[in-house]
Amino acid sequence: MTIFWIIFLLLVIGMLALDLGVFHKEDKIISVKEAFLWTGIWISVSLVFSIGIFFIYQYQNAALGAEKVLEYLTAYVVEKSLSLDNIFVMAAIFSFFKVPKKYQHRVLFWGILGAIVLRGVFIFAGTALIVKFSWLMYVFGVLLIVSAIKMGISKEDHDEDLSKNFAVKIAKKFYRVTPSFHGHAFTVIIDGVRHITPLLLALFVIETSDVMFAVDSIPAVFSVTLDPFIVFTSNIMAILGLRSLYFALSAMLGKFVYLKYALVFILAFVGVKMIIVHYVHIPTLLSLSVILLSITISILASFLKGKEIEQ
Repeated sequence: MTIFWIIFLLLVIGMLALDLGVFHKEDKIISVKEAFLWTGIWISVSLVFSIGIFFIYQYQNAALGAEKVLEYLTAYVVEKSLSLDNIFVMAAIFSFFKVPKKYQHRVLFWGILGAIVLRGVFIFAGTALIVKFSWLMYVFGVLLIVSAIKMGISKEDHDEDLSKNFAVKIAKKFYRVTPSFHGHAFTVIIDGVRHITPLLLALFVIETSDVMFAVDSIPAVFSVTLDPFIVFTSNIMAILGLRSLYFALSAMLGKFVYLKYALVFILAFVGVKMIIVHYVHIPTLLSLSVILLSITISILASFLKGKEIEQ
C-alpha cells in the first residue's frame, strides 16, 4: 500500500499547487458562480478517486473493491456533512477579524494545508489506539453523543470575542500585531521588528477551530471503517473542497435554518453506531442512506421555511 499512499499525497500536493499557483495566483473575490463551479470540480474529483479506490483494493482482493468504495463514499459524506458546521465558524472568524474577501481564499488555503497535517496525525494515532484498545470505540461513541447534545442545546451565537482565543493570546505574547492588513502578507517588518498581521491571527483561529471539528469528525469516520487509507483519503478529499464550498454557501448560511438538526442527528447516529458496533451490525450502505437522507430533509425543510417567510 505504500506506493498508493505516495501517489495520493503527490496528487493532493499537485492539486493544491495548481489551486494556489495557477488558478488563484492573484488575490480576488471569489464569485458565487465560480465557487459553485469549483465545488462541483472538487466533488467530481472525489467521486472519480473512488474508482481508484476500487482498483487499489480489487488488485489486493477481488472481494474488497466494491466494499471499500462504499466505505470511502460513506466516510466522505460523513466528513463533508459535518464540515458544513465549520463554514459557519469560518464566516464568524473572517467577520471578527474583518478579513477582506479577496484575501479569504489564501487564508483558507493555508488553513486547509495545516488541517491535512493535523488530521493525518489524528487519524494514524486514533486508528492505532482503537486497534490496540477496542473499548475506545465506546468512548468515542459517547463523546459523539455528548457533542450532539451540546450542539442541539447550544445557542447559535457567532459573536464570540476571538481576541481571547488561545492561539491569538500565544501569538500576541511573542509578536506585535499590526492594526491593519498589509496586502496578503501574514508578517511584515516595521522599523526592523517583525510584526504579524490580522490575517495570520485569523489563520491561527481557523487552525485551532479545525482541531475541535476534527475531534468530532474523525471519530465519526471511525464508525464507518478503521482502514487508515480510507479514513485519510476520504477526510482529505472532503476538506479539499471546503474552501469553494465556503464561498458558495457563505452568503446563504442564514437560509439553512434546519441544517443544525441534521448535524445533531448525524453525530448521534454515528455515536450510537460506535457504541453498539460489537453487538449490532449496521450495513455501510444503510449508514450512507441515513446520512444523505437527513441532510436532504434538512435542506428541503429549510427551503420550504424560507418560502413561508417570503410569503
